[in-house]
Amino acid sequence: MMRLRVVISLLGLDQHEMGARIVATLLRDAGVEVVYLGKFNTPERIVSACVQEAADVVGISAHSWEYLEQVPALLALLREAELSTPVVVGGSVITPTDADTLRACGVADVFGPDTQSASIVERIRALGAH
Repeated sequence: MMRLRVVISLLGLDQHEMGARIVATLLRDAGVEVVYLGKFNTPERIVSACVQEAADVVGISAHSWEYLEQVPALLALLREAELSTPVVVGGSVITPTDADTLRACGVADVFGPDTQSASIVERIRALGAH
């Protein structure tokens, strides 16, 4: 059986990667294969990585204003590439209204600053089983 593979990235000019690195480590410790793209990525780069790496889930770390524009663009490019890879977004700056907006545009789940580690792993595993 193949391991679950997750691509984790930051979009645009967001430089706040500590949360992404922590989640990458959390998932790796739980036996998930993580492809960490780091900072300064475009939606196009993330879709390319999803294709190359056969990603089961995409995780976006959001700690700057750009996620409200970049995540819908990412979702559109995934659809254009005919990929059904679920996208999750996590970050301390995401308001409840923004979380609702993200879910409405097709994000599979949103993790705020008080999300428990175990629930992140559990949800990623469930989404990866699609």
